Amino acid sequence: MLGPRPPRPKFKALIAAVCTAALGVTLLAGAGSATASPERAPQVPQAAAAGSKVVGYFTDWGVYQRNYHVKNIETSGSAAKLTHINYAFGNVTGGKCAIGDAYADYQKTYDAASSVDGTADTWDQPVAGSFNQLRELKKKHPGLKVLWSFGGWTWSGGFGEAAKNPAAFADSCYGLVKDPRWAGLFDGIDIDWEYPNACGLSCDTSGREAFKNLLAALRSKFGGSSLVTAAITADASAGGKMEATDYAGAAQYVDWYNPMTYDFFGAWAAQGPTAPHSPLTSYSGIPTQGFDTDAAIRKLKGLGIPSGKLLLGIGFYGRGWTGVTQKAPGGTATGPAAGTYEQGIEDYKVLKTKCPANGTVAGTAYAYCGNNWWSYDTPSTIAGKTAYKNSQGLGGTFFWELSGDTSNGELIKSIH
Repeated sequence: MLGPRPPRPKFKALIAAVCTAALGVTLLAGAGSATASPERAPQVPQAAAAGSKVVGYFTDWGVYQRNYHVKNIETSGSAAKLTHINYAFGNVTGGKCAIGDAYADYQKTYDAASSVDGTADTWDQPVAGSFNQLRELKKKHPGLKVLWSFGGWTWSGGFGEAAKNPAAFADSCYGLVKDPRWAGLFDGIDIDWEYPNACGLSCDTSGREAFKNLLAALRSKFGGSSLVTAAITADASAGGKMEATDYAGAAQYVDWYNPMTYDFFGAWAAQGPTAPHSPLTSYSGIPTQGFDTDAAIRKLKGLGIPSGKLLLGIGFYGRGWTGVTQKAPGGTATGPAAGTYEQGIEDYKVLKTKCPANGTVAGTAYAYCGNNWWSYDTPSTIAGKTAYKNSQGLGGTFFWELSGDTSNGELIKSIH
């Protein structure tokens, strides 16, 4: 398949004008620009008309290392701005959906001060943990939907086995998501398979149709009253991951896709070149053509996937290098910059003061401080990306993940 089309000047000028004049964001370089299932119309929640979905991931492990709990979603003001929460992650093992972390999910007890509704859990409570806290959050925000996300980078290796018997996999997922112990909590399921018939944490060889067959089985089992969504690759390079599976054919079975338009570049390439991990557009000197948001959206739409079934992905974190000697992108490095939990990655809430943004490229921000170089989105660049989302008629926005934002929800506010 051909690579990205050349830039379209009129479109580039339009987006640049919108972002520069209205939002103070300059896009510095090259923007360019399946059918719904006949069996069922796409299910659009009443609380989120097309274009207005705001989907945030909440991680089960965040209650440990990050001390980020469901109550933080409420106190930050984020809950009122979300339409959906993806609870990450459930495991995929033995061809089935499985609990990811029983303690964090439904066993951990919360005292009154740390509970969403101010009521302490009891020692003999059948369901506590984040599940009960999410149930309390939904009572405060009746329009809020919660999906259980399965897989992720670490547990995607289980999908290959699941694809051998899609119906059995779907049965197991339905039984777990709709378990009577947490009945009414989950409004659907999200699948994060990284990556069908391509290499992620390991190389998957399940076949080009495996992803479509899996989603078809899930839709059949969950029916039209529950949401079925999927996080998918944003690799639009020629011969890249987007071409390894039938995303267009599978689109009829999902309510929407979350193309992961972040992590295009990072310090896994320890010597650089430095590059923004979530560019909105291409730019002169980009290390890999097709590694940008606009290229991904154009390619997915070109496959016939309706724009309303595509959400714009944003990372609430930055990726960075150390040993860098130039401010502009494209510099060499000596390795990943130090991060709080992992080298080469840091939350926005830390970077905004630790290494403030002092440059923009391709619709995102970067920061050069000392000999460290970071790229991340800021409120102003997210506003620019939101303008792009609207111009493309996309179904909304999703982000990874809630704990990366400030305590007052600075980034999620900018989505609005």
